Amino acid sequence: MAADRRFKIFAAADGFGQPLKDAVVAHLRAHPAVAEVVDLGVDKYYAAAAAVARHVSSPDSAPDAPEVRGVVVCGTGAGVCIFANKYPRVYATHCASPADAVNTRSINACNVLALSGSATPPDAAAAIADAWLATPFRAPCPASGDAPWPEDIQRFFDTAPDEMAAIPEAAEGAPDSACAICCLRSGMEFEPVGIMPGGEMRIVRESPTSAYVRFKAGSVEPAHHHTFGHDLVVIKGKKKVWNLTKKESYDLVDGDFLFTPAGDVHRVKYFEDTEFFIRWDGHWDIFLDEDLDTAHSAIDAELAAASK
Repeated sequence: MAADRRFKIFAAADGFGQPLKDAVVAHLRAHPAVAEVVDLGVDKYYAAAAAVARHVSSPDSAPDAPEVRGVVVCGTGAGVCIFANKYPRVYATHCASPADAVNTRSINACNVLALSGSATPPDAAAAIADAWLATPFRAPCPASGDAPWPEDIQRFFDTAPDEMAAIPEAAEGAPDSACAICCLRSGMEFEPVGIMPGGEMRIVRESPTSAYVRFKAGSVEPAHHHTFGHDLVVIKGKKKVWNLTKKESYDLVDGDFLFTPAGDVHRVKYFEDTEFFIRWDGHWDIFLDEDLDTAHSAIDAELAAASK
């Protein structure tokens, strides 16, 4: 591995993979080629995989930025691999040995390493991660008999990355989408939610009201309530809702649904760029129960207490 090669690695796991993820994160943070490891924590296996894959799918494009990769862990390593691979330019592979890691780096340009928390011990996972970092694309590997690839395979490798990257864009351009909400979202113009920085929405229908809403990562909705109950479905992203009336909280990711009754006071934090579809029983309205600074302080205190 070149001495000046640097990596920024995002890692996450489900509950079955957490112990191994923690061990691998500690190992990678001591690795000389790793500039930064961002531990995204623990979630459902598909949500953990999606959180990592979003970062790998859209890396920092600055010329001097480290190469972005991901590590995902669940019980088998299969579930996180399936969902990470739903994202463009993400090439996730479950590896059970260093030879697997060398092969998939050489042949597939694997940029997300999936591991099994139930079958792979920490020392084996460390060796797998080291091999995965050390192996460049199209390097000699066990699949090539550890010899340089023949000329015809080298020509294939010359064109493969661009062709692989083009496949998701071609699929996204398909004219017929089965998802009515995704069709509705296409080409939509948004208006800022003035009282909530970072938020934009487009009302699709009035009374009962339907709207498509999006918030930037880090945005906060101060505690507020509505005259009418509302349903929402998260299209993509990650948010947390605190229902202060019921003294409950909900972690929401892609595909999750939540109903909030009329009058229930709730505040929201967005951990990623998030889009959701929402429907009120009547006209859209909103009544603030606190200011933005108070909301930030309350949420910071809540998250700090939860991390202890």
